[in-house]
Amino acid sequence: MCGIVGIYYKNKKLQGNLGASLAAMLVEMSDRGPDSAGVAVYRDPVDSGHLKVSLFSASEYDWESLKSELESQSGQDIEYARHATHALFTVPNNGFDAVAWILATHPELRLMSAGSSIEIYKEKGLPQEFVRQFDLQQFSGSHALGHTRMATESAVTTEHSHPFSTGLDLCLVHNGSLSNHNRLRQSLRNCGVDIRTDNDSEVAAGYLMWRLREGDTLEQALERALLDLDGFYTLAIGTKNGFAVLRDPIACKPAIMAETDDWVAMASEFRAIAQLEGVEHANVWEPAPATVYAWGGQ
Repeated sequence: MCGIVGIYYKNKKLQGNLGASLAAMLVEMSDRGPDSAGVAVYRDPVDSGHLKVSLFSASEYDWESLKSELESQSGQDIEYARHATHALFTVPNNGFDAVAWILATHPELRLMSAGSSIEIYKEKGLPQEFVRQFDLQQFSGSHALGHTRMATESAVTTEHSHPFSTGLDLCLVHNGSLSNHNRLRQSLRNCGVDIRTDNDSEVAAGYLMWRLREGDTLEQALERALLDLDGFYTLAIGTKNGFAVLRDPIACKPAIMAETDDWVAMASEFRAIAQLEGVEHANVWEPAPATVYAWGGQ
């Protein structure tokens, strides 16, 4: 089942509306995914000498202690902000591999995302509770993806929730089921792609990261995905500068898109898009099967 939402602001003056719009869309998809919810928000990019790193802890965590350790290792001041069960750290990216250090020395933490502008937050429970817990309405930004999950192929945990990120500023949300994810997961791991769960959606995210690493553009990677991903799916992919949508060649999973002069949005059902200001002036259509739709560049 599951529900997907996404919005990209073409009009920068409206970026302060991102959190409120995303929250309304996400809540509207609650009955498609009551098990958990999550978002990938692109905002406040850091300079090339730093990375934003989103971390999750399943239990109460001493983030101040981690900050002190990172400062000792890097020799630089570290900033972080706590968001419910997550914390967003801004770490140096100039020789000291903070992400690798965190993963090696703190296996109790889950890396949700890393990049110059991406922030991923996700948690078990109803989407309404997720919106409240993370104060989502207060977020601003250029674009975002969201997902509400009804677990079918893996456990109801925070780690199994969407979005999944397997590369810098790259994320994916997925409605559907891949039939060849076990074989593909092992092939990707053999290529050095770090896939940590048994969720088929993380395999799809890892596949795209691998193709981009091999030199594909995002559009090329998605066109090749039509050959390599077996199953029924609607994918929404976030990048540093925009987002893309792809449905499988049969396209039995629902999806709808809308565009105005100010924004472009997608969702599993129109009632989520109907929450957006100016929707009455939007061009609305159903994305065609096996067709890549992209905005904002790679």
